[in-house]
Amino acid sequence: MSKIRATHRFARISPTKVRHFARLIQGMTAAQGLEQLRYMPNRGAKMLEKVLKSAVANAEDRGARYPAGLLIAEARVDMGPSFKRVWPRGRGRADMLQKKMAHIHVALDAPEIS
Repeated sequence: MSKIRATHRFARISPTKVRHFARLIQGMTAAQGLEQLRYMPNRGAKMLEKVLKSAVANAEDRGARYPAGLLIAEARVDMGPSFKRVWPRGRGRADMLQKKMAHIHVALDAPEIS
């Protein structure tokens, strides 16, 4: 079975806020990863949980016998484009405000039997 993937592109959150949770769940089974993310109050954890649920649903659609038992082979968060806004400051100056986006990728794979 090849890797089963799910992606959320152009997520309106900074990638650094999601990467922490992606590193946390990498290498776990899908059920363990969902259990870890379920009780975290962070917005990044909720977004990653949705992508992981989507990957499990994709595995189920592809005919995997026990999709929750698949390993999280890859949990990656890439930088997307960013909106640039001008923020007026004192004495006529202006600062650049960057509203960042992230691409969240999750790939599931069958565990290796040794």
